[in-house]
Amino acid sequence: MTKKRVVITGLGTVNPLANNVRDTWSALLKGETGIDRITRFNPEQYEVQIAGEVKGFNPEDYIEKRDIKKMSLFIQYAMASTIMAYNDSGLSSPYVNKEKIGVIIGSGMGGLESIEYYHDALLNGGIRKISPFFIPMTIGNMASGYVAIKFGAMGPNLCITTACASGAHSIGEAYRYIQHDLADVVIAGGAESTITPLAFTGFTNMKALSSNNSDPKHASRPFDLNRDGFVMSEGAGILILESYDHAKARGARMYAEIVGYGANGDAYHITAPSPKGEGAVECMKAALKDAGISPEEIDYINAHGTSTKYNDQIETLAIKTVFADHAYKLAVSSTKGATGHLLGAAGAVEAIFTTLALYNGIIPPTINYQTPDPECDLNYVPNSPVKKEIKFAMSNSFGFGGTNAVLIFKRVEN
Repeated sequence: MTKKRVVITGLGTVNPLANNVRDTWSALLKGETGIDRITRFNPEQYEVQIAGEVKGFNPEDYIEKRDIKKMSLFIQYAMASTIMAYNDSGLSSPYVNKEKIGVIIGSGMGGLESIEYYHDALLNGGIRKISPFFIPMTIGNMASGYVAIKFGAMGPNLCITTACASGAHSIGEAYRYIQHDLADVVIAGGAESTITPLAFTGFTNMKALSSNNSDPKHASRPFDLNRDGFVMSEGAGILILESYDHAKARGARMYAEIVGYGANGDAYHITAPSPKGEGAVECMKAALKDAGISPEEIDYINAHGTSTKYNDQIETLAIKTVFADHAYKLAVSSTKGATGHLLGAAGAVEAIFTTLALYNGIIPPTINYQTPDPECDLNYVPNSPVKKEIKFAMSNSFGFGGTNAVLIFKRVEN
């Protein structure tokens, strides 16, 4: 069977930079950051006091008031981002068979803030303080569930939970569903909201987070010699994936085409990447093979680039292993300097950035890059965007448990 082509026709996001795609992209290119001191709770007693919080988000702009209290924040972010993406795509009922609309929205940790809130409520107020909506507020797949109900999407409905690769895996699996004619349209991406005392304590005790509390704007500094950990963030990214034929038939704008997807595991350690990056290497190779292109055809990589010592060093090594001499001709940037690390939503938001880089011919920068690391010696597009026509771009996502996802995007050519 001939595999169907898959294109991206709609984009939506809520994230620390802004609450829509246009303003997010503008802030990213200006070198702004959404990272600041935590306001969600009093951080005084915590070693880490900074995060990438979503700011000025009003769920009533997207969700009926009576339904908001039934949804954890990650669901609200997913709903808002999906409504933006769906409207952006121009989809409407005459063009859509509801049984062939799928929803795949990943989340690394689901409704963690609701779990913490209602645990305290139970201990301090007893059983009558627990909402009957508590369970559906916390389950990871409820973002996909609510979105499907909103849009009447009766096709494949999944939640992929693969830590920091959740959003990218969701997009990759959606791509496969459309390729094999199991759906015409898939709403795909990731959503996360874990800016809570419990999550911060856990990640802090792992020594994973930056503790640069005195200078939050410069705390996330991927590939810089003085990086000291990632900055936890929240938000959602949603893409509307559609078969090329379906999109063309309705005259849709096509931002980019998805042409390659790789997924594998390190089988090495629960949190650390393998020392030579073998898992990342093989995942990038798998995506290139799926796309049917050579390494030399990739123009840009949106790196996982978390701003941790080992991730950035080993991802750089993996890129050099796969791309050899071409690695030094590539543009490689990490947008986490601007957004922080959105965990299960990171791969989806970064897929949006990679898509916009192709569509606009502009490579977003790695901000806060000041001191080169001898072990990270590629072109990281430091601090300022670069105008460049891009034909193929890659986006990397690697998660705890050694789970890896790589997506390859192409400029649309009719």
